[in-house]
Amino acid sequence: MSQRNTGVTPQVVNAHACPVREVLDRVSGKWSVQILVAAAHGPIRFTELERGIEGISRRMLTLTLRNLERDGLVTRTVHPTVPPRVEYELTPVARELHETLQRLTDWAERNRVYIAEARAAYDGEREPEPADA
Repeated sequence: MSQRNTGVTPQVVNAHACPVREVLDRVSGKWSVQILVAAAHGPIRFTELERGIEGISRRMLTLTLRNLERDGLVTRTVHPTVPPRVEYELTPVARELHETLQRLTDWAERNRVYIAEARAAYDGEREPEPADA
């Protein structure tokens, strides 16, 4: 077998990459991250999430929670009260993810000034394009 023939076809790579990409897309989405962070401290009610996540619509919150529940990252508990009380809580897998998100957030906080300066330097080096092209 030559060094070029690894036995890995594009189909094999795509079969592995697609599910991984799908998971990463789900957990890295704007609303998913905010919900996971908001629910990290224990059970939280829908209205608390809605108030705590700026800019999220009721529909988007509902859809995102359903997807997170479907993926096994959030549990939904309905308490038999009048009116029913519904709480959402992270699963152990989501708690592990939250630790990773927390490290990423810490990294972003430590490096935000550096990144802002790098952007400013990059933008300053680029000449503006002529308006009449």
